[in-house]
Amino acid sequence: MTGARVLLLLSSIVAITLCQFVVLGQGQTRRVEIHGQVRYSQGGTPAEHVIVRLESYDGGGAISEAFTDSSGKFQFSSLPPAQYLVRVRQSGYRDAQQTLDLTTTSSGLVFLQLSPDASSSSTISKPGTIDANVPAAAQKEFDKGVTALAEGGKEKTSLAVKCFEKAVSIYPKFVDARFRLGTAYMDLAQWDKAEQALLTTIEVDPDASNAFFALSEIYLQQNKIADAEKVLVKGLSMQDQSYFGHLNLARVYWAKANEAKDLAQSKPAFEKSYDEVKRALTLKPDLAGAHLLKGNLLLRAGRTSDALTEFNEYLRLEPTGAFAAQTRTLIEKISRR
Repeated sequence: MTGARVLLLLSSIVAITLCQFVVLGQGQTRRVEIHGQVRYSQGGTPAEHVIVRLESYDGGGAISEAFTDSSGKFQFSSLPPAQYLVRVRQSGYRDAQQTLDLTTTSSGLVFLQLSPDASSSSTISKPGTIDANVPAAAQKEFDKGVTALAEGGKEKTSLAVKCFEKAVSIYPKFVDARFRLGTAYMDLAQWDKAEQALLTTIEVDPDASNAFFALSEIYLQQNKIADAEKVLVKGLSMQDQSYFGHLNLARVYWAKANEAKDLAQSKPAFEKSYDEVKRALTLKPDLAGAHLLKGNLLLRAGRTSDALTEFNEYLRLEPTGAFAAQTRTLIEKISRR
């Protein structure tokens, strides 16, 4: 992730303010909005914290920017009716873009997929296996499911689940469909079903490292620390360049350290957690959750000033994140000391 969040917010405010002065027909103001999602083309995982640029289709330049959330989703609101270009540029991947004509409709849907750039020297996550034997009927259901996910919302996610289930029933070896079925269940917080779908994905393709990493998130949610560690070690043995895998392994060791009875027992786990979070940030310097965890580790080590730097960086990257309010409160308490 690049650029200052404050500047991006200001640019959005300016764009919205300008929109409020656009008057159409008989003095009436009409506004439009854009919803969308960004996913990696191979493996289907959401592209989290990626910058999405909204540009004028006629070459007028950038209008606004937004960050994708943990589900890869983004939104632009209060826009004047016009033709737009939505673009994503991510290191290690080919540019993805889509044009929208919102001159006659009130909303537009964008689904962008990031495909590896073979000419780039950047290291990216291991892609899933592409199976040329997928029947047309199964592929059709899979595509319907992907489209439903992009539209967002619980109802559409439930629809996507049905599509992926049908795709798998047509072609049981459809690895991408099984994986996305698992992650869709995760979006619905149906953890048992998600776990089973991902375990089946690994049965079909033992090298599906992304399924191991997704499983780790389920086990961490359920506080199954030993299970989370096991699948993470396995996944990282296949794909050591996964920043998500290293961050979750850091979370595992953080949990182990906090479960220890005394400082002597917790120290090795804290050190491992710190090593893993540093590795995650080396792979992705703008990984907000890694900065938050690193701040907690530094605070526990008595390095208050360094911890504050990490907490502030987390808030810069994710000012409305799940732990933003708690982090601001913690910063205030530290500053009053």
